[in-house]
Amino acid sequence: MLEQQANLDNTALFEHLWQITKEMRQKIDARFETHPDASTQSLHSYAAQVGAAHGSLNTFTGAEVDWLVHSWLRDPISGFSNMHLTVWLKSHIRVPHLACAFSTFPQLGILFYMDYIPRTDLFVDLEYLDRYYEPVNQTYLALQGDSRFEPFISKTLYIRQAQSHTSLCYTFQEEQETLALVSKVAHEMVDRWLSWIDTAAPVAESERAALAERDLFVRRTIAERDPDNKVAVRFFGEEMTDKLVRSLWGGDRILSR
Repeated sequence: MLEQQANLDNTALFEHLWQITKEMRQKIDARFETHPDASTQSLHSYAAQVGAAHGSLNTFTGAEVDWLVHSWLRDPISGFSNMHLTVWLKSHIRVPHLACAFSTFPQLGILFYMDYIPRTDLFVDLEYLDRYYEPVNQTYLALQGDSRFEPFISKTLYIRQAQSHTSLCYTFQEEQETLALVSKVAHEMVDRWLSWIDTAAPVAESERAALAERDLFVRRTIAERDPDNKVAVRFFGEEMTDKLVRSLWGGDRILSR
């Protein structure tokens, strides 16, 4: 699709979607104290050696947050863009992690993804399933039944495995009504998640190391198996793409876990 499309300026759309992520980030910053990790300082602004693609990747950590990523990447020529806001909690509580992404693709439109990343086995931990996933089930079903939104099903097995059964992952066309609905849903997801954190029971000290190890494995595997990494290679080459991927999971982090 990138090869078939040229000179597609969607700057206004990109800025609108990025603004939604910034609004969510403001709510998160109001709840958590985090500090920038210097390992990604060189990625605060980066660009392709050839072409117009460029981006910004910022990472943070704190007393309650193990790894926060707020990033964007875009190619103003083809119209492709991708932006992330993900918050991986520390192992003091077992509240799911928060993941949000927007992408714009030539011909496909806008991709919206938002999910609570589980930290336990939902097949057997039914209390966890009911507490954290039942509340979003009606939103999931409403979007499934809305003809303006097309479910996006990844061809990559692990990516489908990494999504919960209430994962909001849809493509849609740029319209005032659809953008307003997505913004509303995104804020509801963040508000609900923050309310859980304030009432979460602490994880036993003896269980925290194993939970932290599981979290890191999941975060690293999602980053390394993302099929869109191939798009980044086209823009930035293997070496820079490897650095970007490591930054998503904290492979070069300086601040300790």
